[in-house]
Order: sequence, then structure tokens, then C-alpha cells
Amino acid sequence: MSFKNVVIAAALACPALAWSGAETELKNWFNDPFFQVSSAIAACPIPLGPYMREADIKQEEHGRVERGTSCWMAGRCAKPNAYMYDADIGKAVQGKFAQSTAFADTSLWVTVKRKFVWVEGCIASVEQEKALENLLQGVPEVEHILVNVMQGVGKKPPYEVRP
Repeated sequence: MSFKNVVIAAALACPALAWSGAETELKNWFNDPFFQVSSAIAACPIPLGPYMREADIKQEEHGRVERGTSCWMAGRCAKPNAYMYDADIGKAVQGKFAQSTAFADTSLWVTVKRKFVWVEGCIASVEQEKALENLLQGVPEVEHILVNVMQGVGKKPPYEVRP
């Protein structure tokens, strides 16, 4: 193969390589609130949170439309889509953690989707699991709180992790 043919083949291959890499890249495609609220346990596995591959968007889109608008249609939401509450809920949750010192010895991440709040990560004591639910009770517009944590590290986490 001549040098010219090698250069042409490489140029043609580059876009294909970039495309296949994007196909497996994890992104927060829908910009769902996802943030870390504590970081004391360094080896705690990072949750997958709202990150997904581009190939998963189509399946997710359908569910988001259905679940998002059903809240409004059932009269549980004043806004036309449940996802429209998530940014404000995320700010309120961050405020709750900022006001509390009870979780300083943990590593926790929060995901907010369609008025649901997931808290995932590692806690130092079993009592902290119930305390997390108690902390977030009363956050305006939250429909459900899901706490998926493990005490310490070294076990399989009860949540999907980021690769």
C-alpha cells in the first residue's frame, strides 16, 4: 500500500472511530440533576446516576414522555411534565445536605428524575440510612425518596456504578 493510500485510509477511518467511541460514551443526555453531597469515603464506587449511552436514548425518551406527562394528566403536577420540577428539587436537596453535618463521614451522590430522589453511595453507620430519608422528607414536590447505600466499601454496591 502506498503512503498516499495509507493517509487516505487513516482519514476515512478517523470519523468512524470517533463515531463508535461516541456510541459507548456515557453522558447525562437529559441533564437530570446529579451531584455529590459528601466525599469522606474515597473508595466508594461512583453511581451511574442518569448517565447512559446514546443508543439508550430512544428507549428512555418514550418512558420519559409517558411518565412525565402522566403526572400532569393525573392532576398531581401543575406543570405539564414531572421532569420540570427536578432542578428546583435538586437545589432544595443540596440545601438540606448543606445544613446537616450528620453525613460528613459518608460519600453520597444524588440523582433527581421526575420528582424522585435517589441517594446512592457509602455510609459509615447503619443509622445513617434511615437518617437520609428523614433528612429529605418534606422537600417540596418530591414524590419518592430511594436510598441505595452500603455501609463501608468492599461489597457489591446496591446501585449501578459508573464504569
